[in-house]
Amino acid sequence: MKIFLQEDYYVDYSSGIIQSKASELFSENMTNFEKAKAAYLFVRDEISHSFDCDAKIITARASDVLMHKTGICHAKANLLAALLRSQSIPTGFCYEHLTLADDDSLGYCVHAFNAVLLNKKWIKLDARGNKQGINAEFSDDEPILAYPIRKEYDEYFFDGIFANSHKKTMQMLEKAKSLQDIMDNIPEYVMESPDIIEC
Repeated sequence: MKIFLQEDYYVDYSSGIIQSKASELFSENMTNFEKAKAAYLFVRDEISHSFDCDAKIITARASDVLMHKTGICHAKANLLAALLRSQSIPTGFCYEHLTLADDDSLGYCVHAFNAVLLNKKWIKLDARGNKQGINAEFSDDEPILAYPIRKEYDEYFFDGIFANSHKKTMQMLEKAKSLQDIMDNIPEYVMESPDIIEC
């Protein structure tokens, strides 16, 4: 499980701003389950999805997402991973192949959400942020994600759980200057192999 606890450039949980928020969200008497739910609700509800708020700044690194209080799904997943890994709660990344529009007219993108190990079970949490038509919830049973798969539009889950953020998406976010840059350049596929196979 060590790879699901590691710190890296994008999951920078030792940064001061992450540590400060962790001290606000968590207390010593909280269980890991309670910590995971508190962190999830914070990232889902208090950090705006970049497209929902027409963000003028593009973030990727967890500390930047927290500082600017915005990010796309990949960036928000980095922040949730950072908060939970700071508490030694194993947290990974999962990915979906989704349409960019309501149908396949604009092509596809990789959508990110998290997998969290609680009570020896991986649970799937999507902190993308809710709005009309999207209602992701904290669930330790069947996942309640932002985007149900629509097979008729060639939507599907990429297999397994990954220890790291999707490299090509992180590179895209580093270069992006606007939301349009993201729309034009967001990757469609995950080519890497997962760190564990879990279904």
